[in-house]
Amino acid sequence: MSIPTNLKYSKSHEWVKSESDGTVTIGISHHAQELLGDMVFIELPEVGRQLSQKEECAVAESVKAAADVYAPISGEVIAVNAPLVDEPGKINEDAYSAWLFKMKPSNPSEIDALLDATAYAELVASESH
Repeated sequence: MSIPTNLKYSKSHEWVKSESDGTVTIGISHHAQELLGDMVFIELPEVGRQLSQKEECAVAESVKAAADVYAPISGEVIAVNAPLVDEPGKINEDAYSAWLFKMKPSNPSEIDALLDATAYAELVASESH
């Protein structure tokens, strides 16, 4: 499994990409979509919603299970990937290009506290034993 090194990761398997304008893009990791299996439904947060770190904000549903998606950082939802609602299988095709939502962080230092690719790989390895 390839874990992109330009992203940060939460322990609940969300990825965070810092953008040049100070916003962040968020999705679920390849590991998370592998555990869930074929995605059949995605529920995204509303634009304008203020999220606290670790708050449930979206739902990813597969043929096997439904999983909550948590905000990896605090901030305001500024965009959602609306086409994903009609094509949730895009997450299975490439979890790192099928983003869920974008946020304007209210506390950018929270990003620094997230896992880097190496630490995330160790987390995934520890969970699969």
